[in-house]
Amino acid sequence: MTRTASSISFHPEHVFPTEEGQLSVDVMENERDVIICAAIAGIKPEEIEIHLSHDMVTIRGKRSHQQEQVSATYHFQECFWGSFSRSVILPSSIRPDEAEAVFKNGILTLTLPKAVSESRVPIRIET
Repeated sequence: MTRTASSISFHPEHVFPTEEGQLSVDVMENERDVIICAAIAGIKPEEIEIHLSHDMVTIRGKRSHQQEQVSATYHFQECFWGSFSRSVILPSSIRPDEAEAVFKNGILTLTLPKAVSESRVPIRIET
């Protein structure tokens, strides 16, 4: 099917609802836990929101830019300022009520204990 420009409805607010940065994370696991680490400089621990479910984690926050010289010319501007978030689908089911979050030296470390799920399927033997 070919669409012409006049037949395509474009609503920028649906494509990019807000300018929000994506937080970089490291996700790893061992036998007991899923561990997520994120470097989040320039923010206080109480300004970080963490939402957990059995299979997903979302981290949100907002970095405020302390602009000192308004008339300055930027040669590089690579640091993201403003709202950021990251949702990660977890590699294993977790127990959210036992999760631990530590924020030290600008590094957020989430330790998410894995849910022990053992299911057995009985085998029926026909003779």
